[in-house]
Amino acid sequence: MSPLEAIDKMAGQPVLVIGDMIADIYLYGNISRISREAPVLVLEQSHEKVVAGGAANVINNAATLGGKVFAAGLVGDDSGADGLVEILSGRGVDVRGFVRDAGRPTIAKTRIVAGGRTTVSQQIVRVDKESRESMPPDCERQLEAYLSEVLPKVKGVVLSDYGSGTITDGLLAQIFSYCRKHGIPTIVDSRYDIFRFKTVDYIKQNDAELAAAVGRQLETEDELIEAGRELLARMEAKGALITRGEDGMTLFQKDGSVAHIPVTDKSEVYDVSGAGDTCVATVILGLAAGVEPVLASRLSNEASGIAVRKMGTAVVSADELRSKFR
Repeated sequence: MSPLEAIDKMAGQPVLVIGDMIADIYLYGNISRISREAPVLVLEQSHEKVVAGGAANVINNAATLGGKVFAAGLVGDDSGADGLVEILSGRGVDVRGFVRDAGRPTIAKTRIVAGGRTTVSQQIVRVDKESRESMPPDCERQLEAYLSEVLPKVKGVVLSDYGSGTITDGLLAQIFSYCRKHGIPTIVDSRYDIFRFKTVDYIKQNDAELAAAVGRQLETEDELIEAGRELLARMEAKGALITRGEDGMTLFQKDGSVAHIPVTDKSEVYDVSGAGDTCVATVILGLAAGVEPVLASRLSNEASGIAVRKMGTAVVSADELRSKFR
C-alpha cells in the first residue's frame, strides 16, 4: 500500500479518544505601563484565543486528518469546556462523551502573550488551573455508559494520559476488555505511569519518557534499542513507537523488528507543542484503516514534521499530509 492510498483509507475511520482534556488559552495584548500598585507590567488585553490541548488536541488532529472521532473526557461547567466543545463539534466530533462536573474547572493553561505590530510577541507568564480531586463516581458512570455505546462503533482507541486522572482503572479495564475481545487496536500516550497501561497494543513515547520508564540514561543508539525492546516486553504490547526529535522515530515490534524512520525535512522547527498528539492521532487512524504499523508510523512522522513548523498547538490536515508524498 502506498502512503497516498493509506491516507485515503484513513478518511472516515471511526476512532475513540479518551483522556485529559485541556483548554490552552492565549491572552494577547500590549504592555502599556508599569503598575502603580506594584512593580509589575500592565497588559492591555487585545484578544483571547482558546485552543484544544491535551487529549483534545489528539481529537482535533484526528478530525482534521479525516477521521470520524468520538471524544470522552471530564471537563468543568465553564468557558474552557464551552470553548473545547465549540472547536471540536465544529470539526464534526461527537462530544457527547464530555462529562461536565460543576465542582471542578476544566484543565486550563492560560498563556499571557505580550507584543504588538512593532514588537516581537512573547509569552510572559503561564497560569495553570486544575483540580486534583478524584473523578466523582457519577461522572465515571456517565463515561462508562458512553463507552458502552460507542466502543461497538469504533475501529481504534487512543488513551491520552496527561496525569490528571481521567482514565480510571475501571474505565481502562472496560476499554481493554472490549477491545481485546473484538480486535480493536489501542494506543497509549502517557508521560507518567506508562505501566498502568500494560497489555495495550501500541505505546507512543518520546526518548526522554522511555529513559524514565526503564530507569536509566540512554546515551547511545544501542542503549535506546535495548530500552525500547525492554519496554515492549514489559508492556506485553505489539509495538512501541519512540519519537526522537531531530533523529526521527523508531518503531519496535513484537516480532523483534526495529524500524528507524528518519526526519525527511529538517527545515526550521518553530514549536514542538502538541506534535506528539499529531503523531498518535495519525497512527490510530492508520491502524484503524488496516495500514501496516511501519507505514502508519511513517505517516505520523511526516504529520508531526508539519506540526512542528507551525506556531503553538497546531493541527495537520489530510491534504497537508498528502502533499508530503505527491
